[in-house]
Amino acid sequence: MGAALYAGAMIKRLLIANRGEIAVRIVRACREMGVESVAVYSTADRDGLHVRMADAAVCIGPPTPAKSYLVKENLIEAAVKTGCEAVHPGVGFLSESAVFADAVTAAGLIFIGPSAGVLALLGDKVKARETARRFGLPITPGTDGAVSTLEEARRAVEALGLPVIVKAAAGGGGKGMRVVREGSDLAECLTIAIREAQANFADGRVFIERYVENPRHVELQLLADGTGAVAALGERDCSVQRNHQKLIEESPSTAVSDDMRGRMKAGAVEMFRALGYAGAGTVEFLVEGDRFYFMEVNARVQVEHPVSELVSGVDIIREQILACACGKMGVDGEAVVVRGAAIECRINALAPGRVATLDVPGGPGVRFDSCLYAGCFVSPYYDAMAAKLIVHSPARDMAIERMLRALRELRVEGIKTNRDEQIAIVSHPAFRSGQFDTSFIERLEEGHG
Repeated sequence: MGAALYAGAMIKRLLIANRGEIAVRIVRACREMGVESVAVYSTADRDGLHVRMADAAVCIGPPTPAKSYLVKENLIEAAVKTGCEAVHPGVGFLSESAVFADAVTAAGLIFIGPSAGVLALLGDKVKARETARRFGLPITPGTDGAVSTLEEARRAVEALGLPVIVKAAAGGGGKGMRVVREGSDLAECLTIAIREAQANFADGRVFIERYVENPRHVELQLLADGTGAVAALGERDCSVQRNHQKLIEESPSTAVSDDMRGRMKAGAVEMFRALGYAGAGTVEFLVEGDRFYFMEVNARVQVEHPVSELVSGVDIIREQILACACGKMGVDGEAVVVRGAAIECRINALAPGRVATLDVPGGPGVRFDSCLYAGCFVSPYYDAMAAKLIVHSPARDMAIERMLRALRELRVEGIKTNRDEQIAIVSHPAFRSGQFDTSFIERLEEGHG
């Protein structure tokens, strides 16, 4: 459905409050929609591909994120001065900040994402668990609220049994998180988790859950328009990860049955509808055999969104903008059909440096989302992910062969990447079989894969 349908309400200019490949992706969506894009950049990113591609660009500070991409006042000032009507937060940085969303709307701009109130609710893991349970999504057995004393923690362990995991209520990225396997370790783990939570999130609240050993990590991609229309674009399996950092994502998941998929979808869609959620969002689950447990909501678009785009045929970035800026999506949730299989490999730079040569794979069903170009400098200040290689085929075994072909075609000279590791993972019998879990990489590295 074209942007022309919404010509009366369509925004004319949008600020991208992010960098790298996701900023490039948003520039491309804007261009197809007839919306001008304004990039922001730190001094380390002045030659970034997103800066080159956007219609305008504004420097917002020095290289460190704390002085540039995380300074909400600089981002909003850049949007206002360049005549933008909306701000897209991308992924990471301030994308799930209720404070930033509130500041954007207070400045008279449209935030491309859910409201500050919804972000605040879902960003609190204790409240998010309560919300998910209210809409019929099973949650991992755990404490009903935050735990503040060792005595409360001991009572929780007695009720749940070991192992348990202590988690920051406002946490993410593995911070404020400790697994307890022995009762004698509980006091130390509780103290460390509270200290890390306070240091990283200015919120020392923690809660305790039963620890699910070696689960599958599955997430459901949703789009919503804020008025009750919700579309589910299928699930992604993100179980191939190291230290909670994803390496490979695919759709559909080999661990999810049709019955489980239906139950996941029903609860998640109802939750988004009741919350008045707007934009893209992902509901994450842990899968253990034929059971699944709600884990959290990522209230933004995710790095791995191309996997869902390829199996559903839906442009998620475009739909985010339509939902939040126009109040109406261009996709009918009832009409979405997931077809074929898609796999994404994250291509990480293993050290900073200048790219001398870049040969991008192509051919049927191959997509390369990246901020790289020959001559660009990969900075040490930001996330190591430099590109995403995504393939789509009618069946999973065909997608695996296509991915291997594309990985072998990819050539990045001047910097070292994890391309060869990705070839080894995708080639591995356990990955090919579809029978793996979140401990797959750990076992592989220990020689037990």
